[in-house]
Amino acid sequence: MTFLQFEMIKFGVKDLIDVAIVSFIVYQVLRLAKGTRSAQIIIGLSLIAAIAFVAYWFQLEGLTYLFSTLGAFGILVLVVVFQPELRGALAHIGQNRLFRMFVSLEHSRALEEVSRAALRLAELGYGGLIVIERRTGLRNYSETGKPLDAELSSELMVTLFTPYTPLHDGAVVVSGDYIVAAAVSLPLTANPRYRKLYGMRHKAAIGVTEVSDAVVVVVSEETNHLSLAHDGILESDIPRQEFRERLAELLKR
Repeated sequence: MTFLQFEMIKFGVKDLIDVAIVSFIVYQVLRLAKGTRSAQIIIGLSLIAAIAFVAYWFQLEGLTYLFSTLGAFGILVLVVVFQPELRGALAHIGQNRLFRMFVSLEHSRALEEVSRAALRLAELGYGGLIVIERRTGLRNYSETGKPLDAELSSELMVTLFTPYTPLHDGAVVVSGDYIVAAAVSLPLTANPRYRKLYGMRHKAAIGVTEVSDAVVVVVSEETNHLSLAHDGILESDIPRQEFRERLAELLKR
Protein backbone atom coordinates (compact mmCIF):
# COMPACT_ATOMS: atom_id res chain seq x y z
CA MET A 1 0.00 0.00 0.00
CA THR A 2 1.35 3.41 -0.98
CA PHE A 3 0.20 6.47 0.98
CA LEU A 4 2.02 9.18 -0.95
CA GLN A 5 3.78 9.32 -4.29
CA PHE A 6 5.63 12.29 -5.79
CA GLU A 7 7.34 11.43 -9.06
CA MET A 8 10.14 9.00 -8.00
CA ILE A 9 9.40 9.20 -4.25
CA LYS A 10 6.97 6.70 -2.72
CA PHE A 11 5.84 6.44 0.91
CA GLY A 12 4.05 3.25 1.89
CA VAL A 13 3.28 1.05 4.89
CA LYS A 14 6.84 -0.30 4.99
CA ASP A 15 8.26 3.23 5.08
CA LEU A 16 5.80 4.25 7.79
CA ILE A 17 6.88 1.32 9.99
CA ASP A 18 10.54 2.15 9.31
CA VAL A 19 10.07 5.79 10.34
CA ALA A 20 8.07 4.80 13.43
CA ILE A 21 10.78 2.40 14.65
CA VAL A 22 13.58 4.89 14.06
CA SER A 23 11.58 7.64 15.81
CA PHE A 24 10.95 5.37 18.79
CA ILE A 25 14.64 4.47 19.10
CA VAL A 26 15.69 8.14 18.87
CA TYR A 27 13.06 9.13 21.45
CA GLN A 28 14.19 6.44 23.90
CA VAL A 29 17.85 7.44 23.50
CA LEU A 30 17.02 11.10 24.15
CA ARG A 31 14.80 10.20 27.11
CA LEU A 32 17.55 8.14 28.73
CA ALA A 33 20.11 10.87 28.08
CA LYS A 34 17.95 13.68 29.42
CA GLY A 35 19.40 15.22 32.55
CA THR A 36 22.75 13.44 32.21
CA ARG A 37 26.13 14.50 30.91
CA SER A 38 25.59 12.31 27.85
CA ALA A 39 23.01 14.84 26.65
CA GLN A 40 25.80 17.35 26.03
CA ILE A 41 27.80 14.71 24.18
CA ILE A 42 24.80 13.95 21.96
CA ILE A 43 24.49 17.65 21.10
CA GLY A 44 28.17 17.71 20.15
CA LEU A 45 27.79 14.60 18.01
CA SER A 46 24.76 16.12 16.30
CA LEU A 47 26.82 19.18 15.35
CA ILE A 48 29.58 16.95 13.98
CA ALA A 49 27.01 14.97 11.98
CA ALA A 50 25.62 18.22 10.56
CA ILE A 51 29.11 19.32 9.50
CA ALA A 52 29.72 15.92 7.91
CA PHE A 53 26.47 16.19 5.96
CA VAL A 54 27.43 19.62 4.67
CA ALA A 55 30.87 18.29 3.68
CA TYR A 56 29.41 15.43 1.67
CA TRP A 57 26.70 17.63 0.14
CA PHE A 58 29.12 20.26 -1.12
CA GLN A 59 31.84 17.68 -1.85
CA LEU A 60 34.44 19.24 0.42
CA GLU A 61 37.16 16.64 -0.13
CA GLY A 62 39.29 17.47 2.91
CA LEU A 63 36.44 17.21 5.42
CA THR A 64 34.98 14.21 3.60
CA TYR A 65 38.28 12.32 3.88
CA LEU A 66 38.60 13.27 7.57
CA PHE A 67 35.12 12.03 8.48
CA SER A 68 35.55 8.86 6.41
CA THR A 69 38.78 8.06 8.28
CA LEU A 70 37.32 8.81 11.71
CA GLY A 71 34.14 6.91 10.93
CA ALA A 72 35.98 3.57 11.05
CA PHE A 73 36.75 4.16 14.73
CA GLY A 74 33.55 6.03 15.59
CA ILE A 75 31.59 3.01 16.86
CA LEU A 76 34.38 1.96 19.22
CA VAL A 77 34.71 5.50 20.54
CA LEU A 78 30.95 5.75 21.14
CA VAL A 79 30.89 2.43 23.02
CA VAL A 80 33.70 3.62 25.31
CA VAL A 81 32.21 7.10 25.89
CA PHE A 82 28.66 5.90 26.45
CA GLN A 83 29.52 2.73 28.37
CA PRO A 84 27.63 3.71 31.56
CA GLU A 85 24.60 4.90 29.58
CA LEU A 86 24.56 1.77 27.38
CA ARG A 87 24.71 -0.42 30.47
CA GLY A 88 21.83 1.48 32.03
CA ALA A 89 19.84 1.34 28.77
CA LEU A 90 20.25 -2.43 28.50
CA ALA A 91 19.17 -2.82 32.12
CA HIS A 92 16.15 -0.63 31.37
CA ILE A 93 15.22 -2.78 28.37
CA GLY A 94 15.54 -5.89 30.48
CA GLN A 95 12.95 -4.50 32.89
CA ASN A 96 10.38 -4.03 30.12
CA ARG A 97 7.08 -5.81 30.77
CA LEU A 98 7.45 -7.83 27.56
CA PHE A 99 10.73 -9.34 28.76
CA ARG A 100 9.44 -9.79 32.30
CA MET A 101 6.89 -12.26 30.88
CA PHE A 102 9.72 -14.62 29.95
CA VAL A 103 12.17 -13.99 32.80
CA SER A 104 11.17 -15.08 36.29
CA LEU A 105 12.05 -12.54 38.91
CA GLU A 106 11.81 -15.22 41.60
CA HIS A 107 15.36 -16.31 40.85
CA SER A 108 16.75 -12.93 39.90
CA ARG A 109 19.88 -11.57 41.47
CA ALA A 110 18.02 -8.51 42.72
CA LEU A 111 15.62 -10.63 44.74
CA GLU A 112 18.40 -12.65 46.30
CA GLU A 113 20.64 -9.69 47.14
CA VAL A 114 17.86 -7.50 48.55
CA SER A 115 16.48 -10.36 50.66
CA ARG A 116 19.92 -11.18 52.00
CA ALA A 117 20.64 -7.53 52.78
CA ALA A 118 17.33 -7.05 54.61
CA LEU A 119 17.83 -10.13 56.78
CA ARG A 120 21.38 -9.10 57.59
CA LEU A 121 20.31 -5.57 58.53
CA ALA A 122 17.68 -7.00 60.87
CA GLU A 123 20.28 -9.25 62.51
CA LEU A 124 22.64 -6.31 63.04
CA GLY A 125 19.91 -4.02 64.32
CA TYR A 126 20.43 -1.47 61.52
CA GLY A 127 17.57 0.43 59.93
CA GLY A 128 17.11 0.12 56.17
CA LEU A 129 14.94 1.44 53.37
CA ILE A 130 15.33 -0.24 49.96
CA VAL A 131 13.18 0.83 47.02
CA ILE A 132 12.93 -1.65 44.15
CA GLU A 133 12.00 0.11 40.93
CA ARG A 134 9.61 -1.71 38.61
CA ARG A 135 7.75 -0.25 35.61
CA THR A 136 7.34 3.28 36.98
CA GLY A 137 10.59 5.22 36.78
CA LEU A 138 11.94 6.73 40.01
CA ARG A 139 14.54 9.02 38.47
CA ASN A 140 13.07 12.18 39.99
CA TYR A 141 13.53 10.69 43.47
CA SER A 142 16.92 9.12 42.75
CA GLU A 143 18.27 12.53 41.79
CA THR A 144 17.68 13.77 45.36
CA GLY A 145 20.32 11.36 46.66
CA LYS A 146 23.88 10.40 45.85
CA PRO A 147 24.20 8.68 42.44
CA LEU A 148 26.05 5.38 42.63
CA ASP A 149 25.25 3.21 39.59
CA ALA A 150 26.95 0.38 41.47
CA GLU A 151 26.56 -3.34 40.94
CA LEU A 152 23.94 -4.68 43.32
CA SER A 153 25.22 -6.64 46.31
CA SER A 154 23.91 -7.30 49.79
CA GLU A 155 27.29 -6.40 51.29
CA LEU A 156 27.22 -2.94 49.72
CA MET A 157 23.68 -2.28 50.93
CA VAL A 158 24.55 -3.30 54.47
CA THR A 159 27.55 -0.99 54.34
CA LEU A 160 25.43 1.90 53.08
CA PHE A 161 22.99 1.53 55.99
CA THR A 162 25.67 1.16 58.67
CA PRO A 163 24.98 3.85 61.32
CA TYR A 164 27.01 7.06 61.22
CA THR A 165 28.26 6.49 57.67
CA PRO A 166 27.66 9.43 55.27
CA LEU A 167 24.88 7.74 53.26
CA HIS A 168 23.01 5.77 55.92
CA ASP A 169 20.10 8.23 56.09
CA GLY A 170 17.47 8.02 53.38
CA ALA A 171 16.63 5.28 50.91
CA VAL A 172 18.58 3.13 48.49
CA VAL A 173 17.01 2.82 45.03
CA VAL A 174 17.54 -0.44 43.15
CA SER A 175 16.90 -0.72 39.41
CA GLY A 176 17.54 -4.06 37.75
CA ASP A 177 20.84 -5.39 39.06
CA TYR A 178 22.20 -1.98 40.06
CA ILE A 179 22.03 0.37 43.03
CA VAL A 180 21.10 3.63 41.33
CA ALA A 181 21.43 5.98 44.30
CA ALA A 182 21.69 6.17 48.09
CA ALA A 183 20.56 8.70 50.69
CA VAL A 184 17.46 9.33 48.57
CA SER A 185 14.56 11.43 49.85
CA LEU A 186 11.07 9.99 49.37
CA PRO A 187 7.61 11.53 49.72
CA LEU A 188 5.85 10.81 53.00
CA THR A 189 2.38 9.33 53.04
CA ALA A 190 -0.48 11.59 54.04
CA ASN A 191 -2.72 8.63 54.87
CA PRO A 192 -4.03 9.20 58.42
CA ARG A 193 -4.08 5.43 58.92
CA TYR A 194 -0.29 5.43 59.18
CA ARG A 195 0.30 8.90 60.62
CA LYS A 196 0.85 7.93 64.27
CA LEU A 197 1.77 4.27 64.01
CA TYR A 198 5.09 4.39 62.21
CA GLY A 199 8.29 6.40 61.87
CA MET A 200 9.76 8.27 58.93
CA ARG A 201 11.13 5.21 57.14
CA HIS A 202 7.79 3.47 57.05
CA LYS A 203 5.92 6.63 56.02
CA ALA A 204 8.41 7.23 53.21
CA ALA A 205 8.06 3.62 52.05
CA ILE A 206 4.28 3.92 51.88
CA GLY A 207 4.49 7.36 50.28
CA VAL A 208 6.58 6.28 47.28
CA THR A 209 4.33 3.27 46.66
CA GLU A 210 1.33 5.62 46.50
CA VAL A 211 2.83 7.33 43.44
CA SER A 212 4.56 4.36 41.78
CA ASP A 213 4.45 0.59 41.46
CA ALA A 214 7.70 0.18 43.41
CA VAL A 215 8.10 -2.44 46.12
CA VAL A 216 9.86 -1.13 49.22
CA VAL A 217 11.69 -3.08 51.91
CA VAL A 218 11.78 -1.52 55.38
CA VAL A 219 13.94 -2.69 58.27
CA SER A 220 13.04 -1.10 61.58
CA GLU A 221 15.98 0.16 63.61
CA GLU A 222 13.95 0.07 66.83
CA THR A 223 12.30 -3.36 66.56
CA ASN A 224 14.36 -5.07 63.81
CA HIS A 225 11.08 -6.04 62.18
CA LEU A 226 10.86 -6.51 58.40
CA SER A 227 8.12 -4.79 56.43
CA LEU A 228 7.10 -4.53 52.77
CA ALA A 229 5.28 -1.58 51.21
CA HIS A 230 3.38 -1.75 47.92
CA ASP A 231 0.37 0.00 46.38
CA GLY A 232 0.14 2.36 49.34
CA ILE A 233 -0.11 -0.58 51.76
CA LEU A 234 2.33 -1.62 54.46
CA GLU A 235 2.76 -5.27 55.43
CA SER A 236 4.53 -5.06 58.77
CA ASP A 237 6.37 -7.53 60.98
CA ILE A 238 6.83 -10.21 58.32
CA PRO A 239 8.45 -13.38 59.74
CA ARG A 240 12.04 -13.68 58.54
CA GLN A 241 11.55 -17.19 57.20
CA GLU A 242 8.67 -15.94 55.02
CA PHE A 243 10.20 -12.66 53.91
CA ARG A 244 11.92 -13.79 50.70
CA GLU A 245 8.87 -15.67 49.44
CA ARG A 246 6.59 -12.70 50.06
CA LEU A 247 8.99 -10.32 48.31
CA ALA A 248 9.15 -12.69 45.33
CA GLU A 249 5.34 -12.74 45.11
CA LEU A 250 5.17 -8.96 45.00
CA LEU A 251 7.88 -8.64 42.36
CA LYS A 252 6.22 -11.20 40.08
CA ARG A 253 2.96 -9.24 39.81
